[in-house]
Amino acid sequence: MTEVIYMDYAATTPLDPRVRDRMLACMDHTVAFGNPSSTTHSFGKRAADEVARSAEEVASLINCDPAELVWTSGATESDNLAVIGAAQFRAMRGRHIVTTAIEHKAVLESCEWLATQGFTVTYVRPNELGQIDPDAIKAALTAETSLVSVMHANNETGVIQDVAAIGALCRDQDVLFHVDAAQSVGKLPINVREMQIDLLSVNAHKACGPKGVGALYLNAERIRRVTPLLFGGGQQRGIRPGTLPVHQISGMGETMRILGEEMAAEVPRIRDLRDRLWAGIAGLPGLMLNGDPVNRLCSVLNVSVAHVEGESLRYGLAGLAISSGSACNTATGEGSYVLRSLGRNDQLVESSVRFSLGRFSTAAEVDQVVEIFGDAVARLQRLSRLDEHS
Repeated sequence: MTEVIYMDYAATTPLDPRVRDRMLACMDHTVAFGNPSSTTHSFGKRAADEVARSAEEVASLINCDPAELVWTSGATESDNLAVIGAAQFRAMRGRHIVTTAIEHKAVLESCEWLATQGFTVTYVRPNELGQIDPDAIKAALTAETSLVSVMHANNETGVIQDVAAIGALCRDQDVLFHVDAAQSVGKLPINVREMQIDLLSVNAHKACGPKGVGALYLNAERIRRVTPLLFGGGQQRGIRPGTLPVHQISGMGETMRILGEEMAAEVPRIRDLRDRLWAGIAGLPGLMLNGDPVNRLCSVLNVSVAHVEGESLRYGLAGLAISSGSACNTATGEGSYVLRSLGRNDQLVESSVRFSLGRFSTAAEVDQVVEIFGDAVARLQRLSRLDEHS
């Protein structure tokens, strides 16, 4: 085998050619390259029309009004803007925030910063399957709570949270509810009205769209604006100023359009591939599934291997593009705080592997992964036994 098999769709995804073509059209000097704020001429108007078209496509997927969307550079900025911006904007309501111990660092570090500014934060822990109990969220609420932030599906384990139940209890207590949907958009149905979500973070690059673009949904009836993180220009009602990257926004619009049309067929196809992978490796000795075996994304399979050293395992899987945790943790060399929250010990955390599949994954690739992974685990466990007896 000469090519590395890509199994890291939860980190980022290949760009769909249809998205690329629409983006290239926007970059043509005769089409929509203009500044969408410069609507006194045709170039700016065409750009503004393309931004409006894209907003409609994103809004259609999550069931909101296009005017309730704010364009950002991605889900990380959307999370920061939602958590910090909403907390500061509603500080007179209270300075207490509730989140979970397994959120993305974009939420956790935003909360940590707010804690230095006089806010208090409660971190609800998951059970051993990675589930957050809505009753635990309810128990954490106080008269000072202004914001709850819970991700829809975990980026490491794929475990899905009951955001509709949490949304209902937040609405009942008049507490704002933010959801990070970076991993779930296009894999799970999202209806911000029915789920009673007040702020929702989404991006494009986890769904075969471009990097560097995302959106934040703001429920116009519950929170019309947040305190901005950036200043200057006045675009997007001053909530997120700056010249809009029309080609990236257009790419995100096309990404969401494709998801809306193809999700019903694509989700079961990917789930079948994930289950095919699990069936091929589940019998390996010492293998443990991390997270809820049922209530998880169609695309993610996270396992730990007993009696195997983590660095050796990653070296033995050099032919596979995989992660040992989130992409952010891989970059810093940190072990997975998510798996530690599930009760995994240091050895199992270090020997964890996250497989994540997507649009261009095939059954042939999965079968190769099963063979490569099985051979590597068997070899390393054999060496481990020899070390124990030497």
